[in-house]
Amino acid sequence: MIYKFISLVFVLLFVSTIQGQSIPQKQDKIQQSIINLFTALTNADTTDLKIICTEDVRFYEYGQIWTIDTLIQKVMQSKSIPDFKRTNSFDFVSTTINKQTAWVTYYLQSTFTRNRKEESVKWMETVVLLKEKKNWKVHVLHSTRLPKN
Repeated sequence: MIYKFISLVFVLLFVSTIQGQSIPQKQDKIQQSIINLFTALTNADTTDLKIICTEDVRFYEYGQIWTIDTLIQKVMQSKSIPDFKRTNSFDFVSTTINKQTAWVTYYLQSTFTRNRKEESVKWMETVVLLKEKKNWKVHVLHSTRLPKN
C-alpha cells in the first residue's frame, strides 16, 4: 500500500513537472513569433510578413487601422532609404495562452538610422496570435508610442 502511494506521488510530481516545463516553452514560441515579425519588418521581407501574420491581420497604429498591405507599403518606403537600419529589443510583460489563442504584452524599443541620424522610439504593444496548424500567427497588433524621457 505504501509503495502504491509513493508511486502515485512520484507520477503526480513527474506529470506536474512536465506540464510546468511546457508552458514556458509555449510562451517562448509565441514570443518568437513576435520577434520574427519585427525581424521581417527590419529586413523588409514581405514574404515572411505574410507567413507570420493571419490573412486578415490588423495593426492599430497611430489611431489608424492598417492591413498587411498597409504595413508592406510602409516597409517598402523605409527600404528605399539607402542607409536605413533598425534594431529592436523586447521586454515581455505577459504572455497568456488559451487553447488556440494567445495574447502578449511587451515593451519594444527600436533604434532607427536614416539619413545618417539615429533615433530611438519606445512602444508598449499588445499582440493577439492565433495558432494555425502548428504555427502562431499575428492576428492583431495594437501599439502605443511612449513619450520620450
